This record gives sequence, C-alpha cells and structure tokens, in this order.
Amino acid sequence: MATFRLQGSKVLAVDMSGDTVRAKNGSMVAYDGQVSFKKMSGGGEGLRGMVTRRLTGEQLTVMEVKGQGTCWFADRASEINLVQLHGDKLYVEASNLLATDAGLRTGTTFTGLRGATQGGGLFTTTVEGTGQAALTSDGPAVVLRVTPQHPLSVDPGAYVAHQGDLRQTFQAGVTFRTLIGEGGGEAFQIRFEGDGLVYVQPSERNTVGGDV
Repeated sequence: MATFRLQGSKVLAVDMSGDTVRAKNGSMVAYDGQVSFKKMSGGGEGLRGMVTRRLTGEQLTVMEVKGQGTCWFADRASEINLVQLHGDKLYVEASNLLATDAGLRTGTTFTGLRGATQGGGLFTTTVEGTGQAALTSDGPAVVLRVTPQHPLSVDPGAYVAHQGDLRQTFQAGVTFRTLIGEGGGEAFQIRFEGDGLVYVQPSERNTVGGDV
C-alpha cells in the first residue's frame, strides 16, 4: 500500500512501490522514479459517476498515478490533512479531496438542502474503505468532536468533511453573523447530531445562499 506523508503542511508526499493512488487532476508538483499518470473520467467511477456529477454539479476530476517512486502533490498552497479510514465512510466536499489510496472507493450521496446554499450541488463526495485520504483546507483545519450530548452547528462555507455516525439537518433563517448583530451571512447552518468528527476550515468558501 502506498504511504502518505506530509512535507510541511502544504505538500503531500506519496511513496509507491508498484502501488496506485488517485489524486486531483493537475495536483502533482514533482515526482521521482518510474511513475505513470492517467486521467480518469467521472472521478474514476465510469459513465455512471460522470453523469451523476454532471447532473448534480459535484465536480471531481482525478488522475490515476501508478508505479515505483515518490510523487508530491499540492493544491494552491492549501493546508493538507491526512485521514485514516478503517472500513468506514468519509463525506467530503469534492473541492477538498486531494488524493486517496486505490483501495478506497469514491461515490456521491444526497445531502439535501445544503446544496441549495453552496455551489457544490445537492450531492457530496463519499470515500469508503480502508486506507488513507488527503483533504485540503483553506488554512489549518480544525477537527471537532460530536457526541450525543454535544451536537454541533457549522457554517456551510467552512465545512470540509465529516465521518462517523452523524445525522445532518439544515437550519434556515438564522446565521452566525445575525446572532452577533451583523447584517448578513449564510442563509443556512448545518447541524450535526450523533457520534463522529467534523472537519472545519478557518475560511469560508463562496456560497450562493444569500444574506439574511
């Protein structure tokens, strides 16, 4: 299995010995050894995945990297976060997924109203199986724990990913900014309940929900 490691906080190094990894198209910044690259349609999921992403607006263009050597990946100087999966599922915004082990499966899942508040469509990318995934964030990501006693509300523009036994609901009409007296902000919050982890970035992506 390929080995994922960070060099600094903004470059992912992947050591391969005949392994295969999938990475965001165009994210390779250097490599050594004997390595081949192949662009994959529809995020590596064939025609069905490609059609689904066109309908939902969830864009994920990846390349397959295979061989022996080391590849270095980066994406616009974003911070990189490593996530180890052990047969579980990770939900992540497509724009924040940098690379995955070949043993991990990617797909899409319906997320409801959140797609109406963001440019990412009504679906979120899923990563499932055993292996490592690398996520990007605009600034160092914070990993927040959700328990049955402590639910969590998140600004949709700051949401990166989540994993575990979590339920999502979407609250309209109340924003973080209006609560502190500023006149504007996100039209929705995402509320997580259950038991799991939520990854949040300290910067908001552009959303289309409008001000309240």
